[in-house]
Amino acid sequence: MEQQVIIITGASSGFGKATAEMLAAKGNTVYGLCRREMQDTNIRYRQCDVRNREQIATVVAQIIAEQGRVDVLINNAGMGIGGALELATEEEIDMQMGTNFMGCVNMCQAVLPYMRKARKGKIINLSSIGGVMGLPYQGFYSASKFAIEGFTEALAAEVTGFGIRVCMVEPGDFATGFTGSRKNSQATMDDPDYGPIFKRSLAIIEKEENGGLQPEVLARRIVKLVEQKKPPLRNVVANLEQWLSTVIKRVLTGNQMVGILRDYYKS
Repeated sequence: MEQQVIIITGASSGFGKATAEMLAAKGNTVYGLCRREMQDTNIRYRQCDVRNREQIATVVAQIIAEQGRVDVLINNAGMGIGGALELATEEEIDMQMGTNFMGCVNMCQAVLPYMRKARKGKIINLSSIGGVMGLPYQGFYSASKFAIEGFTEALAAEVTGFGIRVCMVEPGDFATGFTGSRKNSQATMDDPDYGPIFKRSLAIIEKEENGGLQPEVLARRIVKLVEQKKPPLRNVVANLEQWLSTVIKRVLTGNQMVGILRDYYKS
């Protein structure tokens, strides 16, 4: 494959770091964006918060000045907030949606003018199985990923005619630092109704994540998508049980699916 200029957000750990390392090892020029300072001999790290449009514009302009193009954008940056939807604060909602969804939007809007001018490029957005089904006590995380699903599908329809390919990855449970960095709602923890149920559900969520696949599994799939000329729009990467759940959802009624989710997460 010809060497490509690649931007990946959230590149300091987990999926982002594993993917950046694999892509750089293949000879690509990889720019890793993250909020903290990082140093690496193979990855060109840039400090950038995906919620800050001015920072994004500056970093993307610098990359264009250095390389003359951006071939691939991988929107990986994300975070999770656990808790009851009813009790979520405005700050928590803004952080969840601002990082996961608007961060993706901000990056796409910064890079697309250059790709459109070049009449080529590829955008890979990280969704989740939580973007296929609404997960109890991870409701705004699911909402952010549902938003990415709709955004990505619409974007693909708008820009494919300009030679730009758009797709998304829908991971299941993986053993990454995501579990330890999840922010849990104290109001939910303290609530006499929601608290006990949330703690029970959270224990199941964390057990599944900690016993999940390794991030290198997802990284290999993303590398394959980078190298594919026409990648599929949706790409589920999960264990067999979770993959089957995405298939089953297509044929069940909404009430049936809610019942399964309630039973699984003991909610």
